[in-house]
Amino acid sequence: MSEQPFTHLDSAGQARMVDVTAKTPTAREATAAGFVRCAPTVIAALRSGTAPKGDVLAVARIAGIQAAKRTPDLLPLAHVIGVHGASVDLEVVDDGVRVSATVRTADRTGVEMEAMTAVAVAALAVVDMVKGMDKTVQIENVRLLAKSGGRSGDWRRPDPAN
Repeated sequence: MSEQPFTHLDSAGQARMVDVTAKTPTAREATAAGFVRCAPTVIAALRSGTAPKGDVLAVARIAGIQAAKRTPDLLPLAHVIGVHGASVDLEVVDDGVRVSATVRTADRTGVEMEAMTAVAVAALAVVDMVKGMDKTVQIENVRLLAKSGGRSGDWRRPDPAN
């Protein structure tokens, strides 16, 4: 296997944004997931809709979608691309909240970072909304599950649980 150069470094080893001008826009999609571990009291409040700060899942969903669109503001070498679709799903389970996001574009570079940013920020919004009820709330296992499109083609995490 040949070693590939680091595309975000110039010949002097300095960070740079990769030039994607010559690339042809293609349809691309990425899905990411994560988990917010919460105390049983938080789970009960989420299920009954009685969290003191309001609709936790709605706020987290909107925060995640907004974050996908703002990824280049957070990651200095990320390209500004058109986020043409973004969905964030949250599922309350017995030990926390499962968070997943799928982001789509038809652009010159992928949306993997946008999907992971959406998950991370949605998870942060859950933490922000419930931290008064549970000081031990924590975010776990933010990861890319799958991507499609672009030069490197399709990829799926072999074990989506990990």
